[in-house]
Amino acid sequence: MTETSLSPGQDEEAAIVAAKQGVVPGGEGGAFGKTGFAWAWFEWARNPYYILIIIYVFAPYFARDIIGADILASGQLDGLDADTAAQLAGAKGQAVVASLSKWAGAIAALTAPFLGAAFDRGLRRKPLLLLVLGGLSVLSFLLWWAIPGEEGLPTGAIIGILIAAYVCYTFSEVTHNSMLPDAARPSALPAVSGMGLALGNAASTVLFIAIVFMFALPDMMHWPFAEPLFGIDTSEYEHFRIAGPICAVWLIVMIIPFFLYAKDTGRKGTKFFPSVKQGAQNVIRTVRKASQHREAFKFLIARTIYADGMFALLALAAVYVSLFLGWGIVELTVYAIWASVWAAVGGVAGGWFDSKLGPKNALLMELMAIVLIMFLSLSVTRDSIFYGLIENRELWNTPVFSSLSDVTYLMTGALIGVFATANISSSRSMLVHVAPKHMRGEFFGLYAIAGTVTVWIGPLLIELFTTWSNSQRVGMSAIALLFFCGFAVLTRVRVSKTPAE
Repeated sequence: MTETSLSPGQDEEAAIVAAKQGVVPGGEGGAFGKTGFAWAWFEWARNPYYILIIIYVFAPYFARDIIGADILASGQLDGLDADTAAQLAGAKGQAVVASLSKWAGAIAALTAPFLGAAFDRGLRRKPLLLLVLGGLSVLSFLLWWAIPGEEGLPTGAIIGILIAAYVCYTFSEVTHNSMLPDAARPSALPAVSGMGLALGNAASTVLFIAIVFMFALPDMMHWPFAEPLFGIDTSEYEHFRIAGPICAVWLIVMIIPFFLYAKDTGRKGTKFFPSVKQGAQNVIRTVRKASQHREAFKFLIARTIYADGMFALLALAAVYVSLFLGWGIVELTVYAIWASVWAAVGGVAGGWFDSKLGPKNALLMELMAIVLIMFLSLSVTRDSIFYGLIENRELWNTPVFSSLSDVTYLMTGALIGVFATANISSSRSMLVHVAPKHMRGEFFGLYAIAGTVTVWIGPLLIELFTTWSNSQRVGMSAIALLFFCGFAVLTRVRVSKTPAE
């Protein structure tokens, strides 16, 4: 029992309320039980949207080839040399992507905690998931019409689609996370959480491989097909835009087992708006009485800080390596596949770290590992590695990944994939340990926005440090401040060895 638990009288009152609502807390079975595996399978269906659209494929395309191209065409950067103009246009494109994430995070911040609290009042999860995942699928499909120039959707409409899709994704995250405690017995929850992330990254790997072999390699090398399949025209950026429809169809087809077998402890007949209203009142009351749930709130503060650093690191890593090592679409896509494979390993490793070290110690270890690996990756340039100690050289004669710098960055990408994904798994497990059982839906709502409401801080730090130093590497290193601050707050969180009651 941690100090986040309520008094005996309050616990008894909460249990009576839960019984009246027909909510049966707690799960049974192991990670490969029917309900546990169904919970994890959800991320096999949904997570490719985040990895393909937000991180590796669509967002860089949107920043570079739509926003950046619009800025270059506007004449704002006339008079600068081509390289400088391209870098500034790309930076402005990245700022727009960061800004839309900020607005989506703000919307989630104002709504997600109330939604999570409504689940604690007996609101059923699956009907809401059907709604938000349906919306996410439609919005994802619409990205096919995100075409540079005047042929496709207006840039403002694309930004609106991405914001709405991000909010749908966040709502699905709150809803799905609130179902974790009921997916399996408490001792198996770290393994279930880790397996979900492993499946999500494995699914992304499958889709990345399909995009590379069906579209990118045929265009670049006329192999394994003479031309991109299905008439895809790479000159119209269709190999980027197709990611939206692919993720939409994948989600619709693959989500079916989750709806058939996942455990929803909500009560039939619970009305949506009264539940949300009561949930909102509960959240406000909970925040006002934060001292009664001190450990849970301290963890949420820590997670807010280090998750912002994680977002900035993942979102900007592809941009960084494309500038510093000159990687093109094939290299970046292969890198994404490589990182996703190791991220799948990280999902399993996260559950193992939790079981061996406990979620808090696992998180501390993972954060320090991420910082060390990040500084190792920042040491890699086209000329050298380890900050000039070892000169770069050609290792073999291949079209891609032929130099020591390329291979070294691939290795750091693998390690980041492992520890970043393990960190996500351990964070979810940690919340289960510090949030009272009858309030987990509410706290998972707060948890969902902990990494989005301040999403602008990481990009802002990078911008300030880059401007001050005129060095992209120094700018990227600013992310470490967020990891160190999150680490410091996390050390102050007290947690029991078993989930909170």
